This record gives sequence, C-alpha cells and structure tokens, in this order.
Amino acid sequence: MSILLATLTATTAAGVLSFACAGLVALTARPHWVPKLVSYAIGALLGAVFLEILPHALSLGQPPQLVLAAVLAGILLFFVLERLVLWRHDHGHDHGDDASAASHAHEHGGARTGAMIVIGDSVHNFVDGLIISAAFTTEPRLGVITALAIIAHEIPQETGDFLVLLHGGLSRRRALMMNLVSSVAMVVGGALGVLALHQLQTAVPVLLALAASSMIYVAVADLIPGLHRRAGLSATLWQVSLILLGVGTIRFAHWLIGEP
Repeated sequence: MSILLATLTATTAAGVLSFACAGLVALTARPHWVPKLVSYAIGALLGAVFLEILPHALSLGQPPQLVLAAVLAGILLFFVLERLVLWRHDHGHDHGDDASAASHAHEHGGARTGAMIVIGDSVHNFVDGLIISAAFTTEPRLGVITALAIIAHEIPQETGDFLVLLHGGLSRRRALMMNLVSSVAMVVGGALGVLALHQLQTAVPVLLALAASSMIYVAVADLIPGLHRRAGLSATLWQVSLILLGVGTIRFAHWLIGEP
C-alpha cells in the first residue's frame, strides 16, 4: 500500500470513527442535560489545549515565544472574527420588538460559537492529518499508532464540540453537519502532508497554536460566562466536577494510547 493511500485510509477512518462516536454520545443526550454537559465540554476543550495540543506544538523545535505569540494572535483574531459575525447579524436583521431581539441574541450566540468551533476544529483536524502523514512517511506502524492516538483524543473533543453547538442553539442536524465539515479537514491535511510534507512541516507549530487559541477563546469567552448564571453550591460542585471529568477524559485517552 502506498504512503498516500495508507494516509488517506487512516485519516478517513480517524475522522469517521471520532465523528460517529462523538455524535452518538452527543445526539443521544437528553435536552435538559446539555446545559450541564457544557461544563464537560469546557474541560474537554481546555484539556485538549493544555495537555495535548500546546505541549505537542512546543515540542516541535520552534521557539516557545513564536508558539505562544501565535496563541495570543489567534485569540485576538477570533475576537475580531466574532465581532464580524455579530456585526453581520446585527446589520442583516431588523430586531423590532423585545422578543425578536431576544431571539436574535440567541441566534447570534449560536452563530458565533459555531463559527469559532468549526474554524478551530478544522485547523486542528488539518494538523492532525499532517501529523498522520508525517508518521506514515517515517514508518507505517508509527502511522497506525498515531492514527489510533488521534482517534482517542478526538472522541472527547468532538463530543465537547457537539455539546457546545447544541448549547448555542443550533439544531442537532446542523451541529452534525458542521462537525462533519471540520472532520473532512483531516483527510485534506493528510493528503497535502504526503504531497508537500517538507513545506508544511515548519508551519505545524503555528497551526497547532491557532487551533489551541480557538478552543481557549470558545471555552473562556463564550462558555464559562454562562456557568455564572447558575448560582449556588450544588450547581458549582456539578460544574467543577464535570470540568474535571472533561479534562480527565483527555488525560485518560493520552495515558491509554501513550506517546506514538
């Protein structure tokens, strides 16, 4: 089997399996679970950033200042993108009465969160495809192990993305389609990685940093403020427990597979 065919097979399998498993978990969740499970999504997003993506980006040989500057630039970039999404919606609708304004406010939240999730997840999946292609170029066995590792950490992350999109007011069908679009980026990254590996390798740390910045922004700017609306000790304990569960799921996936 050629390196290109092996890479395309592995990236397709990784995208389909992680997407299917995450979709099964997220789409079978009862509607009243979604607000609570957003805490889990926060933990999964932040766990993926600080336990997987950024450590890997910092280990690739580029100066740490460059990687962290890319994270900072990414956060500012996603802030600007979010403002542009809000500006577009504000100018594209006549709010009229208070009920209409409330409806559009909810729509704005779903649109901006959906945009951040799809952009960030697509960048992350694209880089995952590059990583799989690099592993297969080195050794086929390493490529298989790398694909399994990526599937392991993608499942909790994709689950978190689904829950974020549902919490933002998107329909289950639309959330499904948005995650499917981002999953295709892994196959694209794998194909380009084989065809232009040396040219793209130097950009991987910056791409990973941008993916991390989108997840940090969604978790901190869009999701955590919503948790403060639920006051009380019981709600706080649930939130903290589910955040830790999200982080722990990422950590467990890392421990289960180990470093490829």
